Amino acid sequence: MPERQQPERHDHEPAGIRERILRRKRTSYLSDFVYGGIDGAVTTFAVVSSVKGADLSPAIILVLGAANLIGDGFSMAAGNFQGTRAENQRRDRLRRFEAEEIEHHPEGERAEVREIFKAKGFEGDTLDGAGDAITAKKERWIEFMLTEEHGLSLDRRDATKAATMTLVAFIAIGAVPLVPFVFEAVGAIGPNPAFAVSTAATALAFFVIGATKSRFVDESWIKGGFDTLLVGGIAAVLAYFVGLLLKGLAV
Repeated sequence: MPERQQPERHDHEPAGIRERILRRKRTSYLSDFVYGGIDGAVTTFAVVSSVKGADLSPAIILVLGAANLIGDGFSMAAGNFQGTRAENQRRDRLRRFEAEEIEHHPEGERAEVREIFKAKGFEGDTLDGAGDAITAKKERWIEFMLTEEHGLSLDRRDATKAATMTLVAFIAIGAVPLVPFVFEAVGAIGPNPAFAVSTAATALAFFVIGATKSRFVDESWIKGGFDTLLVGGIAAVLAYFVGLLLKGLAV
């Protein structure tokens, strides 16, 4: 049973609070790994299922599976890279925009800060003091507008790391359904055992990914595992029946 990773317990002494607030927060790439692994297993086992449904040779499974691992894995990683970089570029553009607005229209920007605090329930001297505190330093003012007006996180994710995590997970976990067919291709096991082993190994991979994810979120490891297994199972069943229906075309 995976042991759930608990959030860091806070030291509520003044020195501990100060150190924790000022400490650089670590950027998480867990979601990139989870989605990359799930997509790798789903798409590769979908290839396996459709080819088995069409009753084609294991060589075709290996060729299409390997092509999927490299092609789709790279495509997903590249898409993640572009998406993460676009988020960073948008944040940079809005940062420059807010800096220019504060430079050229400071009173209007102060009024926006005031309205934001008013919407949070601040009033009177407290409202005035909060606005004055935020607008006293330009960088703090800019960051406040980014988070409160534009709803952006200040956490800057590295696009290369995000893409790499996606690619590694996609290939490593996506290769699981193919391994038994390597043994079939060299005559070590028969076709039916190969498919059975591939199915069992892929189901286990789905479950482990979901259970591992639960260590970082407020979710039972059993529920997390079965939720991910269900998604992968549905994709596999759909792919198998597509192959079965189109079996006559593959002759």
